[in-house]
Amino acid sequence: MHAITPRRLGELATHVGGELLGDAGLLITGLNGLAEAGPGELSFYGNPRYRKQFEATRASAVLVTLDAEPREGVSLVRVANPHLAFAKISSLFHPRPSYAAGVRPGAHVHPEARVHPEATVMAGATVERGATVGARAVLFPGAYVGEGAGIGEDSLLYPNVTVREHCQVGARVTLHASCVVGADGFGFAFNPEGDNGPEHYKVPQSGIVRIEDDVEVGACTTIDRATIGETVIGRGSKLDNLVQIAHNVKVGPLSLICAQAGVSGSAELGMGVVLAGQVGVVGHIRVGDMAKVGAQSGVAHDVEDGQVVSGSPAVPHREWLRMSAALGQISDLLKEVRTLRRRVETLEKKEKGG
Repeated sequence: MHAITPRRLGELATHVGGELLGDAGLLITGLNGLAEAGPGELSFYGNPRYRKQFEATRASAVLVTLDAEPREGVSLVRVANPHLAFAKISSLFHPRPSYAAGVRPGAHVHPEARVHPEATVMAGATVERGATVGARAVLFPGAYVGEGAGIGEDSLLYPNVTVREHCQVGARVTLHASCVVGADGFGFAFNPEGDNGPEHYKVPQSGIVRIEDDVEVGACTTIDRATIGETVIGRGSKLDNLVQIAHNVKVGPLSLICAQAGVSGSAELGMGVVLAGQVGVVGHIRVGDMAKVGAQSGVAHDVEDGQVVSGSPAVPHREWLRMSAALGQISDLLKEVRTLRRRVETLEKKEKGG
């Protein structure tokens, strides 16, 4: 960990455009959660469910919403979005590390590759023929950039990242450890008369993956190359760990895809789509702009712009809530039906006997 330089609270408030209620000269030595923070530390409070932690916090200063009331013994900084302000201040305390430029001994860079003089290629990294690595990009040990692939400026490829041949990665992209960009898509045609009997005949995956600027891809996530054309991850999108993106998928800009979600081939996600954890999206459908899909949902049909859906198969979220509430009553309903059935049978027997 790098040494943290303390900063005055007034400076931090100015940095996030906040209104300071308290001591501008207060020295802030770090950041922490409400429950964990101690004297000299800054925290944030933007969700009412954490009111008890806010009231009990030992932090010297807290980022709060614009309507927050002054509080005795704690300096406050009023901002429109405390979480965002916390992130911006955290970036001041924890800036991106700098790395000495150049190709380190033990790296393999093909003579026909183009590596910018300001890029960093660490020992054990590989850059193949015709590949390009932009200014200030960093390739950690084990990173592999295939033939003809491109890595944009200021991008980070952490250990054991693979960017396969001809795939293109934009500027300021972060690829976390062991993610794979450009593995073959899962494409096979059934051939009942193969040379050695019936077979699944592999469809050549001749396309690429194109990752636009400012994307972040989590550890062990896989983005398959297109069968023909491109698999696209739009500008500013963020993919969590253990996400699967299949061939020819189009992910719109500013989308969020959480852990263990999977998107099947040729599906399209619009701008600002949110897929919660373990969501599955079938192929050849469209999830509209700004749509949101609840955790563990299975999306089998198009989702309209702005719609919120949940469940498997996914339905409008409010409908899913009603269905979920009803599930808890099924046991009692079954008991009631059995009781009513016995009563009906008893009455029928009496009528027959009468």
